Amino acid sequence: MTHEEIKSCCADAYSRDIVAMLLGDSYHPGGTALTRRLADRLALAPGMRILDVASGRGTTALLLADAYRVRADGIDYAPSNTALAQGAAQAAGLADRAVFTTGDAEHLPYENAVFNAVVCECALCTFPDKHQAAAEFARVLKPGGRLGITDVTADTDRLPPELRGLTARIACIADARPLDEYAEILAAAGLRTLTMERHDQAIIRMIDQIQARLSLLRVTAPARLAEAGMDLDAAPAVLDAARAAVTDGVLGYALLTAVKSPGEPPGELPSGT
Repeated sequence: MTHEEIKSCCADAYSRDIVAMLLGDSYHPGGTALTRRLADRLALAPGMRILDVASGRGTTALLLADAYRVRADGIDYAPSNTALAQGAAQAAGLADRAVFTTGDAEHLPYENAVFNAVVCECALCTFPDKHQAAAEFARVLKPGGRLGITDVTADTDRLPPELRGLTARIACIADARPLDEYAEILAAAGLRTLTMERHDQAIIRMIDQIQARLSLLRVTAPARLAEAGMDLDAAPAVLDAARAAVTDGVLGYALLTAVKSPGEPPGELPSGT
């Protein structure tokens, strides 16, 4: 598949109501508690301008706009998510501090050096061109601005067959990278890592949640699962494989923060990437 086809598949999957039914408001391990931890690591303060890349239905951006009183811009590849997020901002009385745009993380529609911080939760692992996305994060950050990521980590050479392929990629597994490799990708874009934290148990808790909700939906809304095209026979094996991979240290979840060097020029990818 082309990069654009992969992006479209991911965007379509995460704009479906069934995802919200299985994952809840936060589409990433650790939920809003880990988002708050990330925000604290970034030292967010009132009046800052932040960008939430792959903002989905707006949970992270709205939390930051409300709890930290920042100006939050969110960007997502799926127009339906953008519309839902903007509607949620309006309903929450946050439309003056939270604005959502449809766009591509690898080609951000913002000028150079306009954000104090960029956040990206459980999404870099799905981007086909991670170096390009990292270069865009750096470009839109002000000198000294910070990047905060929470994401799936993976020892790609040890992934079992059940956790490879497009479905696993959409599920944030197949193209996840080791934590050190994420740091290397960011460093190539001029982003110096400040902190790295492991939160592997957050994936186990999310797997537990998905299994419980899937079992409930099998009984209460089997037609919804069928309409969503879910392979109910395959789902348990995939979830069990993911749990085993976490236990074996093949899969994990991490929080990473980085800073844009004050002298780093915005824009182009470094040569050799």
